[in-house]
Amino acid sequence: MPRYRLTVEYDGAPFVGWQRQDNGPSVQGALEEAIFKLCGETVTVTGAGRTDAGVHAYGQVAHFDLVKAFAPDKIRDALNHFLRPAPAAVLDAAVADPEFHARFSAKARHYLYRIVCRRAPLALERGHAWHVVHDLDAEAMHFAAQSLVGQHDFTTFRASECQAKSPVKTLDKLTVRRAADEICVEASARSFLHNQVRSMVGTLKLGGEGKWHPREVGQALVACDRSRCGPVAPPDGLYLVKVDY
Repeated sequence: MPRYRLTVEYDGAPFVGWQRQDNGPSVQGALEEAIFKLCGETVTVTGAGRTDAGVHAYGQVAHFDLVKAFAPDKIRDALNHFLRPAPAAVLDAAVADPEFHARFSAKARHYLYRIVCRRAPLALERGHAWHVVHDLDAEAMHFAAQSLVGQHDFTTFRASECQAKSPVKTLDKLTVRRAADEICVEASARSFLHNQVRSMVGTLKLGGEGKWHPREVGQALVACDRSRCGPVAPPDGLYLVKVDY
């Protein structure tokens, strides 16, 4: 029984998230339906990250097993055909080692959060970035972000419904940079808590607005108190960029 590995790109706007749910279309469900149309097999597609509703991906990784063997190019092209018109695409398909697991074999996950600072509303980027009508101090945000890098108890930045066994995570990278009117927040870690990236971005925005001193971000972290977190950033600006194995 061959195991296949996929790299998938998708616009999260019309999906209820990666995970299959009863309240609307999911990326996982769309892929499983496309696989069934290809070969008539009912499979479970396992993803590297369970992105929330509205969150996008440049490089989500997933795996599934089939009874019948197919050439990887056939898998890619057929799934892309059956995925239409959903805004999802299989960028690459490959035969994987039977022990490969998209979630548990991952060594690092890389996320990008995009903020566009301008008075005018977003037209082309609507639904794909957080629109902030006033300017933010990216340098202050970056300085504050460094207090979150390393191994910490991230209870402050953890959603109440998070199912992780421990709030302790090691954040390898959290950088904030500006490119014209866009601010990019890049986060890397082996794994993240539910809503961790969006919670951190929302808190860093307070520093960018001058409402918080940068050291207050570190103080909120140490408090291990969800009520000390800033507003959770909307899902529109978040992208799963790639997964390392």
